[in-house]
Order: sequence, then C-alpha cells, then structure tokens
Amino acid sequence: MKTSTLQDVARVAKVSTATVSRTLSNPDVVSESTRRRVSEAVKVTGYRINRAARNLRTQRAHSVLVLLPNLANPFFATILEGISRHLSQLGYSMLIASTKQVHDSGERLIDYLDDARADGMIILDGGLAPEVVEMLAAAPQAKRILFACEWVDGASFPSVRCQNRQGARVAVSHLYELGHRKIAHLTGPEGNVLMHTRMDAFVLEMAARDLELKPEWIIPGDFSLSAGCHAAKAWVAMQDRPTAVFCASDQLAMGFIAELSRRDVKVPDDVSVMGFDDIELAEQFIPPLTSIRQDRLLIGETAAKMLMERIVSPDVEHSSSAAVLPVSLVTRESTAPLVAAQTE
Repeated sequence: MKTSTLQDVARVAKVSTATVSRTLSNPDVVSESTRRRVSEAVKVTGYRINRAARNLRTQRAHSVLVLLPNLANPFFATILEGISRHLSQLGYSMLIASTKQVHDSGERLIDYLDDARADGMIILDGGLAPEVVEMLAAAPQAKRILFACEWVDGASFPSVRCQNRQGARVAVSHLYELGHRKIAHLTGPEGNVLMHTRMDAFVLEMAARDLELKPEWIIPGDFSLSAGCHAAKAWVAMQDRPTAVFCASDQLAMGFIAELSRRDVKVPDDVSVMGFDDIELAEQFIPPLTSIRQDRLLIGETAAKMLMERIVSPDVEHSSSAAVLPVSLVTRESTAPLVAAQTE
C-alpha cells in the first residue's frame, strides 16, 4: 500500500501543504475549521506523522510532564483527564511521574526539560522540598513550569487553584444552618498548603460565628481513608463529641464514616459528616456524601491552557499568574439538621 504523504492530506483538505504542516505542528495558530478539515483529511488518507522528524524540526518534544504526589489517589484522575483533553487537541501528549521519585533533587526534574523529553511541567504537589523549589525557580526553563491544585507560598510560579478558603467557610455555614454549633475539623497532612488554607479558614469562620472550638476538635489527618478511620476512633473516644465533622477531603470523610459504621454510629442521625473535593465516589457512597465541589476537570484544562500559552509564546508577558476557580456546595445525605438526641 502507498504511504500517504503531506500532499495527500492537503489535497483532501483543500488547503496548501504549508497549512497542513502548520496545523499539525502548531494547531493553535490556525482556525478551528482548518483544524477540523485537516484532522478529517488525516483520517481519510491514513497519514502518519513522523514525530521524530517533527520534533527535530520544531525543537519541541510535544509532550508535557505532570508530577503527582500520589499516583494511586483517585482525586487526580479527573484533573489528568482535563490536562490530557486540552493537550491532545494541540497534538501534545502527557507524561506522568511521582514526586516521590524526585523529592531529593530538582536536577531530575530539570533533566526532563533539558533532554527534550517534555516542553513543560505541571506540578500537582505543593510539598516539594524548599531546595527543589529554589532549583526549579533558578532554572532557564522556569517559565515552562506551573503548579495546579496545590502551590508553593512565596514562589513565583503561575498556578491554578480553587477557592479553598471559601470552601471551608461554606462548609461551616452549611453545618451552622442545619443547627450544629459543635463542629470538628479533620485536617489534611501537616505542612500541606491545602491543609493549612482550609483549616485556617475553618477556624476563622468558627470564630466569626462565635462558636466554641476545643483543641481536640481539630483532628489531624492526611487526606487518606485510613486517617479518616483513625479520626473516627478519636471522635468516639471524646466525652464532648461534636455533632458535625467537616473533613478536608472526601477520602477522609469516607474513612471516618466507614469506621463509625463498624461501631454502629449512624451518619447523619448521630453525627453529620461532610468532605471536600466531590470525587466521583461521593455520590455513590453510603450515605451519599455532602461535599465542597471543586471542578477538577476545569483545573486540568485551565492548567494545560496556561502552560501551553507559555510554551508557544515564551517571550510574551502573561498577565495571569494565578487562576482561582470557584467551588460549590453539593448537599447529599451525610448531613442533616441537628436533632435533640445529638445534644444529649
């Protein structure tokens, strides 16, 4: 069979070979209708891009590295989908790695960019060691590095994040409106930027509503199911139990509820529980989980868009250094109005 050529694609798409070349190498510089016609022509002709030759010609790897703190955490799946969705529209692929492999040295991260394995980097871990962050900030490729979901306070990298403080305030408000006055907070891991942001906002909102907050009602966790289970044991052991618990993640809330269920404590009859994130399982959990929803697909898409703008136009001054996306309350069956039995 004859191998399809660039000229074949141009003939079917009714455009010049130069337009086909531009569309395949840098699709965001042509119109959507042109991209669509060229894409259809590629399918019809069966044309296969010589990626090695393209990368050599454009001096780009046409891929982006995404760094995760935990590859097994389902929270990141939808963010990755959003990143991949936007990159694929531009002919880019996504590489995934764990920051656990590179925590000790920023050199390994920079190597990805130096060796032309990736044109840019999206980091979903705000817990990188300070020396690693400093090395990244001083690297020539620093303009092609972006943080998403988490960030590093004081660092100059652009970032995409949600309204974490607002989410914590909305959580307290929701439980308050249900009649709860004794509210506990199950936190994320110590030192994590999300943990401190959400906890600080929770404490401030409790104070703004003149609500008592005993020290033991701030229960340490680490975003995991197991931490939620341990926290439930701590709640059961309390003599003065809060009637509601705001968890810093859905997984924490699910672990908390699961352990209470094993101890015949009913949610929300005995205690209201809510999470943060609104992961896919939240709606199917028993009981369905009330949560603060952050649009993780939008986080991914926005992060990919911001990074690609910096890759395509590295010399342009980009006005937006931080994108802060809205959150919303999703009310389900794990929270309910305070009843007299809960105050006894």
